[in-house]
Amino acid sequence: MSEKIVITMGDPSGVGAEVTVKALAGQDASLRERTIVIGDRDTLQRAATICGITLPIIAPDADGDGIRVDHVQVDDLPGKFGVLSPACGEASYRYIARAVELTMGGEAACIVTAPINKEALNAAGHHFDGHTGMLAHLTGSKSSWMLLASERLNVVHVSTHVSLRDAIGRATTERVLETIRMGHKHLRRMGLKEPRIAVAGINPHCGENGLFGNEDDVTIAPAVAAAQAEGINVQGPISADTVYHRAYQGGFDLVIAQYHDQGHIPIKLVAFDTAVNVSLGLPIDRCSVDHGTAFDIAGQNKANHDNMLCALDYAAKMANAKRG
Repeated sequence: MSEKIVITMGDPSGVGAEVTVKALAGQDASLRERTIVIGDRDTLQRAATICGITLPIIAPDADGDGIRVDHVQVDDLPGKFGVLSPACGEASYRYIARAVELTMGGEAACIVTAPINKEALNAAGHHFDGHTGMLAHLTGSKSSWMLLASERLNVVHVSTHVSLRDAIGRATTERVLETIRMGHKHLRRMGLKEPRIAVAGINPHCGENGLFGNEDDVTIAPAVAAAQAEGINVQGPISADTVYHRAYQGGFDLVIAQYHDQGHIPIKLVAFDTAVNVSLGLPIDRCSVDHGTAFDIAGQNKANHDNMLCALDYAAKMANAKRG
């Protein structure tokens, strides 16, 4: 199994190139040697120049030290940062498709993704809600999940990029149960023998026995009971206004969030620059920075690359952990 990690550059107009070259410039040469960036050579060189990085941009199999780039040619890139472009959306897709090809073929152990712009992606004709759905499609996976991992709080989502109205409908007993199973499996793989899992309720105070809705009693509680019957250490549903505090204080290793903002808000409050986005349920390993393309500061040497460093560290841990 390859130990190589591939980084997809993300939208060429965003901060992906900048945080990538900054992160790689700060690593040991031995780590750079097994890391390949999939993206646009010229964009990465512009980012390196802006950031004052003198490491050369080199081919993946070149001798010597440098930032190794698997160049993917895409026509009509704008050649500047901070603009919305269908060509950049096309480039984002092609970089990810190339990364999937390498990992599915055993030539890389893990993908680390820099941010893409969903509007640009869709303008290019690739109608996905983001990386997670796109990776599920490219790998032929029926389902996938988003885990946000940080030092003191880990959250996996039942649903992500859908409206709140649709999210309620997606929180079926079957989906909640599969989410619990997936989170349990991943944390065991990462070294926790018996992960302590909490399931957040979907309604205020878990519905107060039907006063504010019955989804927690009818849909979520049966999923928790089924997981417990399988031997999983899980509790819930627990009111979402307290469960994250309890997890952050050490009471749980993982919280199951019922929808996007229910999980993202607490993570971004306590680990904005360090949380890592991890895709579960795929036949390959993928993690990502947990921020967007930031067109407003792209190409100005302002982007913080700490999140990319955290993603690369998590990717290395996944590469070293046996897939089950």
